[in-house]
Amino acid sequence: MKDLKFEQKSTLSRLEAADQLSALAEALRHGGNAEVELGPGTLSLRVPDELRTEIEVEVGDGQIELEIELKWPTAQSGAASSRKGADKE
Repeated sequence: MKDLKFEQKSTLSRLEAADQLSALAEALRHGGNAEVELGPGTLSLRVPDELRTEIEVEVGDGQIELEIELKWPTAQSGAASSRKGADKE
């Protein structure tokens, strides 16, 4: 079961899509607590220094589908917490 799921489907111009991706890229670049404008609302996320990525391209049925997936844990990993504890000593 998912803790939260947000899904938005819309039709955008090429420039609007580029603006949305640029805003997401800027949020990723800064990390920490990032805010991204998505349509009428704002999505706030904690973005860690490292995350997993997956890029998938499918061509068929007269269209191209490009998926960019970013994944990271909702809590800090034990290794990251251990490293921070070691830094304090």
